[in-house]
Amino acid sequence: MRSALLILALSVPLHAGITFEKEGNNLRVDIDGELFTEYHSETWVPCLYPLMSPDGTHLTRQYPFVKDVAGEENDHPHHIGFWFTHGSVNGSDFWHGGKDGSKVVTKGFVGEPVVKQGDTDSLTFTVDLEWLAKGKTPILSEQRSYAIQSNGKTRSIDVTCILKAIDGDVVFGDTKEGSFAIRTAPTIRLKGKVAKGGITTSEGVTNEKAWGKRSKWVAFHGPDSAGTPTVIALMDHTKNLRHPTWWHARDYGLLTANPFGARAYRDKEFKGSGEFTLKNGESLNQQYRLILHQGDLASTKLGEQWESFNK
Repeated sequence: MRSALLILALSVPLHAGITFEKEGNNLRVDIDGELFTEYHSETWVPCLYPLMSPDGTHLTRQYPFVKDVAGEENDHPHHIGFWFTHGSVNGSDFWHGGKDGSKVVTKGFVGEPVVKQGDTDSLTFTVDLEWLAKGKTPILSEQRSYAIQSNGKTRSIDVTCILKAIDGDVVFGDTKEGSFAIRTAPTIRLKGKVAKGGITTSEGVTNEKAWGKRSKWVAFHGPDSAGTPTVIALMDHTKNLRHPTWWHARDYGLLTANPFGARAYRDKEFKGSGEFTLKNGESLNQQYRLILHQGDLASTKLGEQWESFNK
């Protein structure tokens, strides 16, 4: 009887929760023993890639990390998973893959990542970053914190970015090329060979009409590569600059929250330019939440999620 009970115990998977493994300035995050995401410091700006569903399907496009994936478009190689940067910072382009040499460098982790287990498992970690204009001049320091949570079929990532001007004033230009961004898996987009998705904003605007609009959150929704209903939503915090933000929501699967693009998005109600100057020595704090949910749009309860995020 004892041996039978032992065999039964060994055959039942244990709740592994969230675990992590650091290697230099990179970090791998597993949930219940399977890869969820990795923090990459080796790219010209840091990013999280991939983002995996509970069933092990890719929720972010795999290119440019993996080339020639069936159904994917090998376009915009600067769209790398889930990332944050901007296309015009003191005239330097941090958006287009470091073409002018501009990059964001991970200087190191602040303390050790912290794991908490319970009804909702969580992992938090913080990194020190430096924005180098043309790859040489440090113009911004950044402390960025990630809080990853797993609860059933829903996973979320809260990101807090504290940017500080360290070498004179820093001007974020009015351009659509920014800022807090994710590139979705191809089935969840609107346009493309395998596209079966849709877009919905907190204001009820849908699909292509969501581009350039201001809203509290925007969701891409559709089947993952296995046909499972999936929602990918990005949320703007009420304390963020110019909340509710503008959204660069494109039918090919790009979703970005951009507080600097008023003219670029042709917003006639906003007076003046979206350009923003961060004075020398001052800081800008931005907070966002990414929701990854297996289920339809209604079951994601994005209104409740947004209220919870903003408490």
